[in-house]
Amino acid sequence: MRTKEGNIHNRHRTPFSKQVENVIKDSDILLEILDARFLEQTRNPEIEKIARNLGKKIIYVLNKSDLVDMNLMRRNVDLEKLKPHLFFSSKSRRGSMNLKKVIKMESKRLGKPAVHVGIIGYPNTGKSSVINFLCGRHSAKTSSEAGTTRAIQRIRIAKGIYLIDTPGVVPQSEKFTINRGIEIKNARVGATTWDKIKDPEMIVNNLMKEHPGLLDRHYEIDSNNDSEILIENLGRKFHFLLKGNLVDENRTAKKILRDWQEGKIRVKDFERIK
Repeated sequence: MRTKEGNIHNRHRTPFSKQVENVIKDSDILLEILDARFLEQTRNPEIEKIARNLGKKIIYVLNKSDLVDMNLMRRNVDLEKLKPHLFFSSKSRRGSMNLKKVIKMESKRLGKPAVHVGIIGYPNTGKSSVINFLCGRHSAKTSSEAGTTRAIQRIRIAKGIYLIDTPGVVPQSEKFTINRGIEIKNARVGATTWDKIKDPEMIVNNLMKEHPGLLDRHYEIDSNNDSEILIENLGRKFHFLLKGNLVDENRTAKKILRDWQEGKIRVKDFERIK
């Protein structure tokens, strides 16, 4: 007899990765990490529907909130449909204590002796930063092998509350990719200089997709082609750190793009240049 939390792939049209499926199934509470600048583009209603059908509680974490005008957002964006939600920024530490408070509050409502918290989100929304903050961990992430994830670990973050220390990475939506295509092209060819790029981490993620292994080889870092792991490790290598020993992800990503635009990163496979 198939359980309520049977194979998500068989019951839903979109074949999300096994990693996403496992995080959803193993969690009681899901933190969906959204980019505060692109809320609709970084949401995934289908995954949210799956999670709710399985009885999971979703908390929306509006990350990178230091990059938006909060007053303007509250006036122009319908935040009522994102409940509960909170604003977060690993750079400014905005919302850090509130995040822990909301997790504890929702965990208490569940009334379970052990509550598991999982993290899901699109690439480059800052999932690793949230994990590192909740774990109180300042060391760089590592990964096992390309195309796979590390063995899932559960880390105690409060009494009776455990964080699943592997995020579910949601495949990027086609619409979002098309809308961002011009920005990516301008950054790659230098039409927009590295210091003027609004979302350098997204551009780095695109470079790694187009040139697998290139940045790992250039910087001598083993990220298994994961942009968040690369930026985390490279930021520590260059000592681009913020208060609390957190990596300055924006500065690190801009360093990579500067090296790219200045021709310091050599592409040998010319057929992959797009």
